[in-house]
Amino acid sequence: MTKAVLGIIGGSGFYDLEMENARWERVESPWGEASDELRIGEIGGLPIVFLPRHGRGHHLSPSDIDYRANIDALKRAGVTDLVSLSACGSFREDLAPGTFVIVDQFVDLTIAREKSFFGRGCVAHVSVDQPVSPLLVDQVHAAVKAEGISHHRGGTYVAMEGPQFSTLAESHYYRGRGYHVIGMTNMPEAKLAREAEICYATVAMVTDFDSWHPDHGSVDIQAILKVMRENTEHAKQLVTRLATDFPKEHQPCPIGSDRALEYAIITAPEARDPELLKKLDAVAGRVL
Repeated sequence: MTKAVLGIIGGSGFYDLEMENARWERVESPWGEASDELRIGEIGGLPIVFLPRHGRGHHLSPSDIDYRANIDALKRAGVTDLVSLSACGSFREDLAPGTFVIVDQFVDLTIAREKSFFGRGCVAHVSVDQPVSPLLVDQVHAAVKAEGISHHRGGTYVAMEGPQFSTLAESHYYRGRGYHVIGMTNMPEAKLAREAEICYATVAMVTDFDSWHPDHGSVDIQAILKVMRENTEHAKQLVTRLATDFPKEHQPCPIGSDRALEYAIITAPEARDPELLKKLDAVAGRVL
């Protein structure tokens, strides 16, 4: 079996993680520049790779993040299982600020991002009908419960481009569609993780009710920042518990997240672009 390496992507407010034997390390990617150096260390003997999605100091907006470089760098660092932690708005009364939503579906409304490692010169079609990995979700859920964090398992995350928050009309529209939470960063991140054959799960940390709620009105950035600080402390507790209980050997994914490219590449070998293949060495090296 493959040794498990747990990757953690920290969203807004989550820029560092305490670990044993920790160091910051720059991992070069042919896809561009990752959001920051990777924080590499251990928790309870388990290898951990942490990446602050917006960079330390939060200098990258959601649209400026190079999602391909981030996932490629994590893959090069050996990550087998990836947990994304993200701030989000809620469309439901029962998902109040402070609630951690363990998302199981996504709707991608982003429009200004590179969404695939593949394209002209090497075409691949990867299934993302089940975008999160069930065993990893089980492990995250167990950790959240063990830490006593207010949470909800399951839900749909709608990804908007941002960086502005929703209009009132948009907020009512998304709520009417039955979506649970809204954020700006989990797409195309989840799709790219699947292309890279990394098991993926998301914890969407509610900071506000978007703008639909009649008792809360417009999104208040000061209130969001207060909740965000509290959520970040709970997120660190979650990660520590998850890592402590995490299996040391990577468990094969029952839906094939870690084998997503098995039959996905359809470009004939003789028609593949050698330059693109070089860039795909980490992401698709197993099948190429």
